[in-house]
Amino acid sequence: MRRSSHKGSFLIVEGRSDKLVYERFIDDRKCEFSIASGKENAVSAIRILEQDNFAGVLAIVDADFCRLEGSLPSSSNLLLTDEHDLEMMLIKSLALDKLLSERGSEYKINKFGQDIRLTLLERGTRIGYLRWVSWKANISLKFEGLSFSKFIDKSTLVIDTGQLIKTVKDNSRKSGLKEQDIQKSIETLEKTAPDSWQLCCGHDIICILSIGLSKVWGSWNTNEVKPDTLERELRLAYEDSYFHSTQLYQLIQQWEINNKPYQVLSPGN
Repeated sequence: MRRSSHKGSFLIVEGRSDKLVYERFIDDRKCEFSIASGKENAVSAIRILEQDNFAGVLAIVDADFCRLEGSLPSSSNLLLTDEHDLEMMLIKSLALDKLLSERGSEYKINKFGQDIRLTLLERGTRIGYLRWVSWKANISLKFEGLSFSKFIDKSTLVIDTGQLIKTVKDNSRKSGLKEQDIQKSIETLEKTAPDSWQLCCGHDIICILSIGLSKVWGSWNTNEVKPDTLERELRLAYEDSYFHSTQLYQLIQQWEINNKPYQVLSPGN
C-alpha cells in the first residue's frame, strides 16, 4: 500500500469473497483494494496506517458479535457490515428470493408454508449461540468442516442442540469441555434475546439452505447445491439497489464527505 503507486483511496477488506461483492460498487480508477486475509489483519492495518497519518484508507470488516457485545470500533476509518457478516447482508436482501426462485421447488415451498428466511434465521441461532459462547469464553471451538447432518433433521431442518454441541466439541478436539456447561452458557445468552441478524453466521445459514434445497424446498443433489455454490449465486444475485439501502452504503458516503478528495464508490453509486 504505497502512495507512490496510487494517489487515490484504499479499501481494505477481509478476503477475496468480500472483494467480489464490494468491487461492483467501487470506482476502481480512484480506489484500490487491499485484501487483509482476515479481520484482525484489517483492523491492525488501519491502526498502523492511522498512527502513520496515512490518509484516504478505509476498511470494511464483518461485525461478528461487536454490536451484541457493545464493542464498536472507535476509528472512523473502520466500518462494519450491517449484519453479523457480509453473507448475512446477502441473505437479508432480495438476493435470497431470487436464488429460491431459481433453485427452489414452487410446490415444496408452498407445501412448507412458512417464511424460509425466518426459518433459516431461527435454525441458525442454535449455532450462533454456540459461536458466541466460544467467542466470549475464548475456548476456540472449531466450526470449519462441520458435518451438519450429525445435528440437523433433513426433513424438518430442526437442530438438536445437544448433538450440535457434541459435534462441534469433537470437531474442535476439546474433550475436556463439559457439554452441560456449554448448554448453560447458551441458556444464559438466550435470556438476552439478541438480534438474530447480529447473532447468526452467514456461512451456517447457507449450509442450512443447502440442506433445505436438497429435500425440504427442492430436490437437488447435494453436490449441485454446495454451500460454496450457493454463496457465489447469492453474490451474483445481489443488486446495486440492495446495497444502496444499507447503512454501510450510507456510512461509506459519509466517509467520502469527511475525507475529501478521496473517493470509494463509483459515480453510478
